[in-house]
Amino acid sequence: MRHFKTAVICFLITIEQSSAFSADADRISRIRATAPAVEQIFRNHAVDNQLPGLAYGVVAGGELVLSGSFGYSNIAEKIPANTETMFRIASMSKSFTALAILQLRDSGKLDLDEPAETYLPEMKDIVYLTTDAPRITIRQLLTHSSGFPEDNPWGDRQLSDTDQELMQLIENGVSFSNVPGINYEYSNLGFALLGQIVQRVSGMPFTRYMSEHVFKPLGMNSTVWEFEDAPAERLALGYGWRNGEWFDEPLLHHGSFGAMGGLITSIEDFSIYAALHLAAWPSRSDAESGPLKRSSLREMHQPWKFAGLNTDSADANGRGCPTASAYAYGLGWRRDCEGRTYVRHSGGLPGFGSNWTMMPDYDIAVISFDNLTYASTDAVNVTVLDTIITAAALEPREIPVSDILEQRKNELMKMLPEFENAESAGLFAENFFLDTPLVIWREKTQAIFNEAGNTVSVGPIQAENQLRGTFVVEGEIHDLQVFFTLTPERIPLIQELRMSVQ
Repeated sequence: MRHFKTAVICFLITIEQSSAFSADADRISRIRATAPAVEQIFRNHAVDNQLPGLAYGVVAGGELVLSGSFGYSNIAEKIPANTETMFRIASMSKSFTALAILQLRDSGKLDLDEPAETYLPEMKDIVYLTTDAPRITIRQLLTHSSGFPEDNPWGDRQLSDTDQELMQLIENGVSFSNVPGINYEYSNLGFALLGQIVQRVSGMPFTRYMSEHVFKPLGMNSTVWEFEDAPAERLALGYGWRNGEWFDEPLLHHGSFGAMGGLITSIEDFSIYAALHLAAWPSRSDAESGPLKRSSLREMHQPWKFAGLNTDSADANGRGCPTASAYAYGLGWRRDCEGRTYVRHSGGLPGFGSNWTMMPDYDIAVISFDNLTYASTDAVNVTVLDTIITAAALEPREIPVSDILEQRKNELMKMLPEFENAESAGLFAENFFLDTPLVIWREKTQAIFNEAGNTVSVGPIQAENQLRGTFVVEGEIHDLQVFFTLTPERIPLIQELRMSVQ
């Protein structure tokens, strides 16, 4: 695999220094050891789906730790696909547009909750479904809740429309499926309008803004919007599959809808972008180093608009595992029955399919691009993630234990099970003994500790957040699980306590 470009070495070093996982060389080694299994999964996927070409990468600890490719980027010329091949990634482009919007928001140039027509006056004459409908906001465009109808595959064929054609579409009148702010419904038109807002607010063409404010700062030197700007020998051509053979899908030029799905990039370049997103976690006090604040990147990952509950979902082994999904800012969000969170986006256009899925809690992302019409790699990426997590025995990032949480745990253990001097200890919030009188606490706590037997040891606290956690008290007969949560006061006190025999 080729090393990252010199231009981004400093950026990646910063990511590695700030990552909670980066110092664990053994962890990276275990991930790399899964390479044969990962390669086989992608190889089978490519064969089973008649993909002309496919390239993939796995990012962890701020670097591209695994990568590979199969097939051809250009069938006629027999040019092999590789991790430097530049694929059109379709709707995976949306998160870049969202990032640009947040850059402009962070610099005070726009407000997400302002009507979009504030920045695009052509939208002022839009006729909504009802007279009580609110005006479309930028946030609603970001989260697919503008009321525009789902527009796949119509939107895919508008990629090369000019800015004038897009705004004429708006001025001619548009149709709505819902009033704004009610339902999630995927809208390519909405992200095309966000691209126009980037242009109007920044005062420069969308492609130039993205190059100067995103790609160049990250060192993504093989990322373009117009296919004619890509070296011919590195450009993946798009194909369809019909009657047992591939056929050429014409490439569309960049236009006003490019902001929703026109980006062309490589696994090598996109890995830098994935590392940027992963490095936003966890929140911390390090100096900022990326083109977007870590807090704004984490904001991009939040489930802003509920999309659905899938009770028929299954894990990689076929076991039923319901998932909840939502849309963030230019990204999808999913949580499965195991509590695992995935932040992701697929892409599909005539000639191309793609997906990237990251798991911030595990500091890992999988990316894969192919050049077959609408050949999604969503499911295979999840399978790869599940395989790596299982085979490499990866654990999610542990939330650090705050000083006050550790202090309260130690103070609590000093007075249990008798609750000695509990009312004067300054440890419990005012509600605590009002909710359950001290005499009752003493009775039931003594009974629980008697059932567990003499205390052998007290385990470390597992933090749920900075003011809540659980620890285990090992007894001679049974173990006890102790949970407590603290108040929002300047000096946090214990407001709730639960103990149970395991």
